[in-house]
Amino acid sequence: MAELALEDGTIWYDTTGEGHPLVFVHGGWLNGRTWRSQVEHFADEYRIATVDVRGHGHTGSTDPKRYSVELFADDLEAVCAELDLERPIFCGLSLGSMVVQEYLARHPDRATGAILAGALRSMPSMAVPPSMKSFVSPTPALTATLSMMGPTATFRSMLGSIRAMTGDRWLTVDPAVRSEALEAVGDVSPAEFRKVFDALYRYDPPDLSNVKTPTLVIHGDREAPVVARQGQRIATMVDHGRRIVVDDAGHLVNQDRPAAFNDESETFLAALDLPTESEPTRA
Repeated sequence: MAELALEDGTIWYDTTGEGHPLVFVHGGWLNGRTWRSQVEHFADEYRIATVDVRGHGHTGSTDPKRYSVELFADDLEAVCAELDLERPIFCGLSLGSMVVQEYLARHPDRATGAILAGALRSMPSMAVPPSMKSFVSPTPALTATLSMMGPTATFRSMLGSIRAMTGDRWLTVDPAVRSEALEAVGDVSPAEFRKVFDALYRYDPPDLSNVKTPTLVIHGDREAPVVARQGQRIATMVDHGRRIVVDDAGHLVNQDRPAAFNDESETFLAALDLPTESEPTRA
């Protein structure tokens, strides 16, 4: 992996392959390894970059006492500038989908395309006025739980709470994928877990109606219904949006059904207006 030193921390990322840039951003409390099957599949045709978001993976802890989705998008911009990526394609999962949406809202026509997996607009996945969030925030209770139980047990508790509402396994249908996710969560410190949760909870999603970037939203059929509804809204907000549902898959749809996810993504990518060989893919 390579590192990008910023004033308030160091961001780790990995690159492989050649071609038009395709940048992957993982979900909350996971890491770049989430995209292993996609990297292997697309590296022959694209220049792949995977980023470990602050608080996660190799990047780990950084200086700010508070994180935000906007800060994560700043970091994404910094990595793209460091790699000199011109009109990249983005693929974001869950938290990563929010980071990509923030980027698209800032730069409605700078990306060639976007794939949003397990896509959501906000957490909780229901409308809470920003002015009210601080009064109903679960962060104090979460902090206490983290101090007593640690990140892995806290994450399990969160999964159980959502399953109690949905009545189904929503994160993943594959026990091996669940075990890998829990292992990644275990690598996150309690302080960083809280900072990431707080960033998710406080995020006020942007208006996407001016986004011109072709966007594919992908959910598993076992996705939590409130998240699936948010994804449908994303697909209708952008100019060129489409949503598909993959059978026998949960929130981590790219890991539950990697072959199906790759096939749908490949079809979407093939329809994009990529630069010809005579046109540079970098500035």
